[in-house]
Amino acid sequence: MHIPDGFLEPKVIVFTNFVSFIIVLLGLKKLKNINPERIPLMGILACFVFVLQTVAFPVVGGTSVHLEGVVLTSVLLGPFSSSIIVFCTLFLQALLFQHGGIISLGANFLNIGIIGSFLGYFIWNINQTKIFASLATFITTIVSATLCCFELYLSKKIVLSVGLPTMLFSHFIVGIIESIFVYGILSFIEKIFPHILEFKKI
Repeated sequence: MHIPDGFLEPKVIVFTNFVSFIIVLLGLKKLKNINPERIPLMGILACFVFVLQTVAFPVVGGTSVHLEGVVLTSVLLGPFSSSIIVFCTLFLQALLFQHGGIISLGANFLNIGIIGSFLGYFIWNINQTKIFASLATFITTIVSATLCCFELYLSKKIVLSVGLPTMLFSHFIVGIIESIFVYGILSFIEKIFPHILEFKKI
């Protein structure tokens, strides 16, 4: 659901960029003195998210649908770590491939990185199981798609009665697929690399 430049009204851009700027600052502050052992895993997850989100399919309204991988990073490392990872990947995708805009980076980060990292972590933290990680993945996918749709609607780029059902239908399918994917990845990690699950959640 990467929104290109030129699609959002200035008021939407200002608000989303402001919120995103605050979260990035808080994330950098939280990660200032992290354990160096976290860095390789953060790098691996950044590559994973980058590749996963690059494979996208167009949806009405100038945006796209793809797997995200955000809740998984949040479950493994925590919401602030996840949000910084996603911000970096979104910035590189926009810079290198025009996959989403530079000016609209704040909106894309809010929709994908902040919702996936913080709401996803909150839902998973209610009951720290693979089932709740999958549930968090599905819910955040739907919430992110809805938020993206309203941003485009407020920018007068889509008719809500047409765009919202289309976005929700496509992301409903993606949400189910990624929920199963997250469950499988966490099951694999539990068996092969259980120590990864013991990293402090930041």
